[in-house]
Amino acid sequence: MTWTAPHLTRTTPGGLQLNAPGTADERTMLAGWLQWHRETLLVKCAGLGPAELARTTAGPSGLSLLGLVRHLAEIERWWFRRSFAGEPLGEVFTGPDDGDEGLQGVDPARAEHDYAAYLAEVAAAEAAVAGRGLDETFVTAGGGRTCSLRWVYLAMVQEYARHNGHADLLRERTDGETGDYPSGRAPTGPA
Repeated sequence: MTWTAPHLTRTTPGGLQLNAPGTADERTMLAGWLQWHRETLLVKCAGLGPAELARTTAGPSGLSLLGLVRHLAEIERWWFRRSFAGEPLGEVFTGPDDGDEGLQGVDPARAEHDYAAYLAEVAAAEAAVAGRGLDETFVTAGGGRTCSLRWVYLAMVQEYARHNGHADLLRERTDGETGDYPSGRAPTGPA
């Protein structure tokens, strides 16, 4: 049997479009929106096989859903683990064909591996910031700019929001699937 990206049950309570109510504390809201966007990427991949995930459907762009998964694994590692936590790690995907932060070098034969690597990076990112304060800072590599963990959360929400727009188009062009929930799994009530 060929591997397919698993279907996802969103973690949002009551079908709301955020993992926390609109009056939660700042950390809960930032983490909630980031979780929403992480889940949205996975929803866009759900039910697709390796060839579909690797397919570029919006030419002339070379973007694919698998490329986005790989890219966001790199970005998760870069900001949370390498930059904020200072972990001495290399890139998630290395090699001459990996291209622009994981976007290129997509191989359908490695889809299951790349998807698992993304999930592992998300889990490692969560562990790296557990118990850390939003006001904690670090100095960026290369630019020497001081940034806070709060800034990283905002940057990550922005990064996912932009790429989930790409994922929306790629998924629709793959099989016509649209929306924030897998087919037939949308909640009832306001989002």
